[in-house]
Amino acid sequence: MPTRRAVTGRSREPRARFAEELRHLRAQRGESLRQLGDRLGWDWSLFGKMESGETLGGPEVVEALDQHYGTPGLLLALWELAINDQTQFRERYRRYMDLEAKATSLWHFAVSVVPGLLQTPEYAREVLSAGGLKGPELEQQVQARMGRRSLLEGDDAPPFRTIVSEAVLRTPLRDVGEWQQQLAYIRDVTQRSNVTLHVLPFDAGLHGLVGTDMWFLRFTDARTVAYSESTYRGDLIEENASVERLQRAYDALRDLALSPAESRKFVLRMLEEVPCDPSI
Repeated sequence: MPTRRAVTGRSREPRARFAEELRHLRAQRGESLRQLGDRLGWDWSLFGKMESGETLGGPEVVEALDQHYGTPGLLLALWELAINDQTQFRERYRRYMDLEAKATSLWHFAVSVVPGLLQTPEYAREVLSAGGLKGPELEQQVQARMGRRSLLEGDDAPPFRTIVSEAVLRTPLRDVGEWQQQLAYIRDVTQRSNVTLHVLPFDAGLHGLVGTDMWFLRFTDARTVAYSESTYRGDLIEENASVERLQRAYDALRDLALSPAESRKFVLRMLEEVPCDPSI
């Protein structure tokens, strides 16, 4: 039976710990992902996604892995910790949603994905399904994300400023027509007086928020909170010194980005590069 390893400083986050253990056990066996899939009867790509942290899989496949590696209960225990951590993430996200609805202004930086407030239904569906959602839960989350867009509508809508990495606008959907719809929606919504878009070009280089999607919410009492987000994790930051430090990084990032006028031209150029769809 493989030796159970202590949790180190590199692997304290439950989801990362689970993925790390999966990679370690397979490496010890000297198996490829395809060999593992053939031996356990699951598509090998599922194990690849579990080892990269894209998905946690279900209890049946985790129990099969425990049996295959001779680690009775170890992987299932790590899986349960990761699932519970996801529950905590959802709770933090719900608190963020409550705060977002009360904000008087919003700032945002997108490192890899179109911000939720600017997503079309099909874009949201593809992003959420890539994160492991499916079936009724997927459709529920798509509808919830579409409901958020109403925040930017109406005469009393708060100002919203977003800086999006060039990578966001160069990572298309699988369906070319849906991708064109997404770009067209960004073009249209950024014509509203309360929505400002900046594009951060590749040649801007490294910066203080590299790898981090970031939201800032300002309230009537002049208080500002920040929320950093990845596909599987979100952290609400309310301590003043930490928020101020992140705001300085955001301001420096804004200085590197294209102006709103230049950014709009960038989006229009991207639209021109997509094959024509007569519905737009």
